Amino acid sequence: MIMADPKGFLTTPRETPHRRPVRVRIKDWREVYLEFDPERLEKQAGRCMDCGIPFCHEGCPLGNLIPEWNDLVWRHDWREAIERLHATNNFPEFTGRLCPAPCESSCVLGINSDPVTIKQVELEIIDRAWREGWVTPQPPQMKTGKRVAVVGSGPAGLAAAQQLTRAGHDVVVYEREDRIGGLLRYGIPEFKMEKRHLERRLAQMRAEGTEFQAGVDVGADITGGELRERFDAIVLASGATAARDLPVPGRELDGVHQAMEYLPLSNRVREGDRFNGSDEPPITAAGKRVVIIGGGDTGADCLGTVHRQGAASVTQLEIMPRPPDERPDNQPWPTYPMIYRTSSAHEEGGERTYSVNTQEFLADENGRLRGLRMVDVRRSPEGRFEPVEGTERELPCELVLLAMGFVGPERGPLLEQLGVELTERGNVARDGSYMTNVDGVFVAGDMGRGQSLIVWAIAEGRSAAAGLDSFLTGRDVLPAAIPPTARPLV
Repeated sequence: MIMADPKGFLTTPRETPHRRPVRVRIKDWREVYLEFDPERLEKQAGRCMDCGIPFCHEGCPLGNLIPEWNDLVWRHDWREAIERLHATNNFPEFTGRLCPAPCESSCVLGINSDPVTIKQVELEIIDRAWREGWVTPQPPQMKTGKRVAVVGSGPAGLAAAQQLTRAGHDVVVYEREDRIGGLLRYGIPEFKMEKRHLERRLAQMRAEGTEFQAGVDVGADITGGELRERFDAIVLASGATAARDLPVPGRELDGVHQAMEYLPLSNRVREGDRFNGSDEPPITAAGKRVVIIGGGDTGADCLGTVHRQGAASVTQLEIMPRPPDERPDNQPWPTYPMIYRTSSAHEEGGERTYSVNTQEFLADENGRLRGLRMVDVRRSPEGRFEPVEGTERELPCELVLLAMGFVGPERGPLLEQLGVELTERGNVARDGSYMTNVDGVFVAGDMGRGQSLIVWAIAEGRSAAAGLDSFLTGRDVLPAAIPPTARPLV
């Protein structure tokens, strides 16, 4: 394939959209990025090289046809670009905003220069497609007469549901929360993805024939046995929602909360919910000194939310050392490097402290959180974190948010009712077609692979749908993005 601008990577420097000024954006909950001029974006797409072997395909779990839609954008053929993009990705408006872009880390141009702005090109393609009315419902041409239940409405469940509906099955998506969307709804803050993007995709899916039932706790409101009686097959896509805890003295104090106790409340306020007649959530950072324990994406989500709620101060603690600014030698191209990154939330303020561990949460005379005791740590030759003598100190705070990741799916009654087996790490086990040890019960996303990225969730949802459709019909019509044993770059 000959790229439209064979010298684009030599003549056009990398450019990405600017963020709205900090002083402005922390006063609202709108997305942080300014619009990017289409002509400049087309030049960015023209930086895509005729590299021969596009390693960006390896970096993207969805196998996105990146060089193809880059070339189409450079040629101003946006209509065909969205067709190529949708061929592998059901929800590019989600990944274009939320994915950390491992494709860019594996871009061939990135070996000795700045990689192509793949993520931004993807986002501009889908946003233009929505504006132009090119994204329309795609109801099935023929019905199979088979009924499928999807448990969980996050990105994996939604991807599986859309694929299966379009393949002709009658699909019902169950969600235990009061609104559809899973972590897209209640885990991702509005400033990272405004929920209007989710709503219009759900409207498309409803028009295609997917049925959604919110407020249904499968395993309690409907048992696993009842689900198997009503449906021909099931997709488990409830995520890895069991949060990693910090079992130190004082953990029970009022003021110490898991991130996923805190973040959904702020999103509910954005949805118009009220709490005892007030729009102030039960857990708020307003006027408080806040500590966030954990340096990943969830910690950054908490950080941006804390800023917008008007915290007095915020400190983010991380047990790992500060990552290097440049790709380290032991993480060569095209792997996704663990380097020091500054998200929009970090740009807005707060302090980041590395190589520290929390020893105890401290209470005031009323039994509420007043601070924590922490200590510097270093790695032992065996890989353990050991305290550095003489570095113990207290950090005053009235709110602590635990954002240390997730350890797997919740051990609710549904898994026992269905009789599915678990892996040694506690995830739901599955075979090469994404089916569990129980015939007709499939699993996709974090529930099967453990905590991961949104792009992996969508890829797994598509692959599980392909396995399920083949199980029910014996045909091979849906694309399977990845085998479940594939090792991620991230």
